[in-house]
Amino acid sequence: MLELLLRCIMQVRMDLAQIVICETRDQQLIVLRERNGSRALPIVIGLTEALAIDRRVKGIQCQRPMTHDLLANTIEALSAQVEKIVINDLQDHTFYAKLVLRSGGQVIEVDSRPSDAIALGVGLDVPIYVEEHVLKAVES
Repeated sequence: MLELLLRCIMQVRMDLAQIVICETRDQQLIVLRERNGSRALPIVIGLTEALAIDRRVKGIQCQRPMTHDLLANTIEALSAQVEKIVINDLQDHTFYAKLVLRSGGQVIEVDSRPSDAIALGVGLDVPIYVEEHVLKAVES
């Protein structure tokens, strides 16, 4: 229990501040900005993921569910909710994230790429957190 409390204290609330899409490049950029501070976290992602995030931010609906819509619908059908997204690690220039779900009072953590977690989360208005040690690693 103490470990869970300490992990939550070491998480910084972030907001999706910018999506940079350049369709002539494979790598795109999203920028998370600290909610009550000045730090930013740039994350390089793929074009498909950037377009999915952009589409969900703008509320653009497709005729049929896209991958992130499918995942959101599946989570809802299983009577679970996405509680938050946590970017929890950085290894060899690769960010790691987890979806924190709640189902029947139980917390379930699911490993995820940050881009997929954010694409899912922005459509559901889910808070985004980054662990302090990840922000410090980017700063150095």
